[in-house]
Amino acid sequence: MDMQHSVEKPRNLNLLARGGSNDRSLIGDKHPFAFILAPNRYAMPNDTLVSLDLPGLIKLRSGKVREVFDLGETLLFVATDRLSAFDVILPDPIPDKGAILNQISAFWFERIQLAPNHFVTADFARFPTELQPFQAQLAGRSMIVRKTKPLPVECVVRGYLAGSGWKDYQATGGVCGHELPSGLQLASELPEPIFTPSTKNEAGHDLNIDWAQCCAMIGEPGAEKVRALSLQIYRAGKEHAAACGIVVADTKFEFGLVGEELLLIDECLTPDSSRFWPADSYRPGQSPPSFDKQFVRDYLETLDWNKTPPGPRLPADVIEKTSAKYREAFRRLTEHEIA
Repeated sequence: MDMQHSVEKPRNLNLLARGGSNDRSLIGDKHPFAFILAPNRYAMPNDTLVSLDLPGLIKLRSGKVREVFDLGETLLFVATDRLSAFDVILPDPIPDKGAILNQISAFWFERIQLAPNHFVTADFARFPTELQPFQAQLAGRSMIVRKTKPLPVECVVRGYLAGSGWKDYQATGGVCGHELPSGLQLASELPEPIFTPSTKNEAGHDLNIDWAQCCAMIGEPGAEKVRALSLQIYRAGKEHAAACGIVVADTKFEFGLVGEELLLIDECLTPDSSRFWPADSYRPGQSPPSFDKQFVRDYLETLDWNKTPPGPRLPADVIEKTSAKYREAFRRLTEHEIA
């Protein structure tokens, strides 16, 4: 997990017009998506980016997607166009992917009022002086965030039966220890969203843990708090996305500490951290198409590849269609193009 953002916003978009929760005890004195977007903020970098070094800056790590640089009291997150599948980074980048992920996270971090987060800015004009020479590499695909101590638990919220949750339900009649009604189908909406924490094993794969393990890792008060916040943020995001024609089937949040302050960190409600389905083609009992790299995974499953490095090259049409999926998710969520 990364230790730990605002993006250029489209104009004249007031999401309050969509309606939504009036529970000011959860979201402060504003609706979580009430805002007027400033012009010229959704900027797209010119070229794909696979890796990055910035002379004079210390790079702390390269993740599956992000490069993380130390800025002293803050961090610089740079979202590349790398794509991983089955925990293998593939050789071909996906055009626009990094900027879209970066700007969708900033979209949510700026609007959700339910919890403080690590986001500082993604407006390149507000970046420190030492970063200004790197505008071509950074503008649109980077954000500055506060440093935190990440909690060792990933906070997964599931609202629909899919993926490993569907497999668990078929085997046990529940998901990660949560009892569920009988007779549910693939992609069925759950009676209520459920919190199913996970962590990483030594190989870096997600490993589901039960509630007792979650409490043992971060303490019961901390576990109660991240569970409540995760469910609240999921519901707020799901509500907004539904108005945009997107079903948020499940998602993953991460939290970190600055002293005793708990912050939402990492990424937020992106196609990489969530399962997004188009509402107009969603049908229980069927595996819906998704706004993410599922298109790539489906292609890779047709190959004679053992899912270990090095990853195979991708055909041009697979790259193009995957990029289009990410762009469509951005367009639906923000009602604007990224260009």
